[in-house]
Amino acid sequence: MTITISVDAMGGDFGVDVTVPACLDLLKEYPDCSIILVGDASNISLLLKKISPELKKRIRIVPATEIVNSDDSIEVALRKKKDSSMRVAIEQIKEKNADAVVSAGNTGALMAISRYLLKTLPGIDRPAIATRMPNQTGTGTTVLDLGANSDCEAFHLFQFAQMANVMVRVINQQDSPSIGLLNIGEEVIKGNEVVKEAGELLRASNLNFYGNVEGNDIFKGTTDIVVCDGFVGNVALKTSEGLAHMISQMIKEEFGRSLLTRFLALLVLPILLRFRKRVDHRAYNGAMLLGLRGLVIKSHGSADRFAFHIALVRAYEAAKNHMVDKIEKVFETIKPVDEKSIESIPSTPSVNLEIGS
Repeated sequence: MTITISVDAMGGDFGVDVTVPACLDLLKEYPDCSIILVGDASNISLLLKKISPELKKRIRIVPATEIVNSDDSIEVALRKKKDSSMRVAIEQIKEKNADAVVSAGNTGALMAISRYLLKTLPGIDRPAIATRMPNQTGTGTTVLDLGANSDCEAFHLFQFAQMANVMVRVINQQDSPSIGLLNIGEEVIKGNEVVKEAGELLRASNLNFYGNVEGNDIFKGTTDIVVCDGFVGNVALKTSEGLAHMISQMIKEEFGRSLLTRFLALLVLPILLRFRKRVDHRAYNGAMLLGLRGLVIKSHGSADRFAFHIALVRAYEAAKNHMVDKIEKVFETIKPVDEKSIESIPSTPSVNLEIGS
């Protein structure tokens, strides 16, 4: 079975200079993968001139005349730029030409266009953005939602946990990932009413619910998954990115102050390189838009070739393991939960996800 990934080649800060080389890296790594490159056909073709015939036959170029810019409003991206590389790339899933789509473009536009074209899966009220963040264990903590839903009800958080549970089981091949609910304290009595109700839903389910966790637990690796609303999740993500950048800059400044500190930097270079590898955000690139009738991956806008390749690999692995189908299968077995039936707490049946199939 060939896995086909549709790529918004024009998205992100660097466009084709990053997306096309990263796609070539993926094709070399996975012989059962093919790529649809969407965007400026002439610019894309220039970067494919010297590749081997074997790789070239696994690449198809689909022209698109417009680009969704980082500062474009959702209205502009959705209603006015109907021939954008982002939209045409997503349409490849809708038309069954591709198994997944990857874009480094405008996050809000990507979510809006994906939801408009692909719709949500049955039983899912809102899609959520999920990604892994570095932790002390080296495995990464999957956190969601990271900005798609600033206001959530308890049953939305419960659905996020269900979707992330499937994602981690499929991608990381974990039989029973642990789930934490982000809160201002570990005690059950703490938090607002939405978080308290979500905790009750999760405790009554068959999920491996650890309980409430705090922000520092994301980086400790206390649980495999941390669930929160999109407002809190986005603040946590951007705060961690800013902190990592600040620490990196401080280390560079301190080791560059004098000839002596530069010499000391050479002595500890192996340690610094290992440290950088452990906290390298590029190795965790590729956020998934969960809950849609199609597999959509959001790469960081500033991703380089290595980081964009990681996002492509996540798309490939999720598509190969039929992640969307397995999320849909799980939600077929769950009794719907909404504001009116919040007291009727569902129990999640055990569903065989056939990991690796």
